Amino acid sequence: MERMSGGAHAGCRRSSARGACFTGMFTPTGDAAALTTAGHLQKQRVPVTVRFSNSDGNPQVPDSAPVTRGMAVRFHLPDGRSTDLLGITVPVFVASTPAEFVGLTEALRPDPGSGGTWGTGHPDMGRVQAFVGAHPHLAGPIMQQPPIPESYGRTAFWAIHAFLWVDADGRKQAVRYRWEPAAGRSELTAEEAAGRAPDYLTVELHERLARGRVTFMLYVQLAEDDDPTHDPTVAWPEERKELTAGWLELTGPVDDQGHWEGERFDPTRVTGGIELSDDPVLAFRSFAYAESFHRRSEKA
Repeated sequence: MERMSGGAHAGCRRSSARGACFTGMFTPTGDAAALTTAGHLQKQRVPVTVRFSNSDGNPQVPDSAPVTRGMAVRFHLPDGRSTDLLGITVPVFVASTPAEFVGLTEALRPDPGSGGTWGTGHPDMGRVQAFVGAHPHLAGPIMQQPPIPESYGRTAFWAIHAFLWVDADGRKQAVRYRWEPAAGRSELTAEEAAGRAPDYLTVELHERLARGRVTFMLYVQLAEDDDPTHDPTVAWPEERKELTAGWLELTGPVDDQGHWEGERFDPTRVTGGIELSDDPVLAFRSFAYAESFHRRSEKA
């Protein structure tokens, strides 16, 4: 279970406050072209901007913290528009509805009345256990332990939500996305991570890019009729058909880190040929990110 930081930090995201942005290119395989008309999934390469981050709202939290990491990808499409794909380092989300997520957030909030725990980053475990007891279907997702990466370039990222691909004839196919590092996954133990520099993930990725490009494969799982599209806490069976939609090559850091750090990446920013599923958490994230963006813009 992740730690939660109390308080707001002016000009920063309330979640994923610490991050770094990079440039790259996405090359589609063409294997998805029969299932969607999306411009970045046909045959033409498109440039991308990628932001790696951790989920904590405190920008000073070290990279060794046992929190979920994020990989936000913006595809710059041939028609001049853009679309985003956001992934995290666990395969399922911790709540199936916005109300459950708000309730969990409250349960994880440090309690100023329980022995002076305020400001320590530790929730009242009694409140957490009470929440899990009232929502037993969330016990697995809540207790999943996110990996501590050796490198951003050796970490898998799941988009967690279902999306709908739409082909040229209007037929729809539910899908889920996963980024896999071409170099393979590699994790650290908590003891190993404790000996690393506070910003080791960003430093390591810069060093890795100085030696060559960093590549991720985009795998897409195809749903069958009974697979739920409305619940991000439920994984689809592993035996579902999967295709390789393309690969992403990171080429270096962005020229204007300040500009891209201020950008709002949004999982609901889709393009023609892709529609949102009936997942209420997916729709809710857009409103939450917009409000967060508004607040940090005011305080920056």
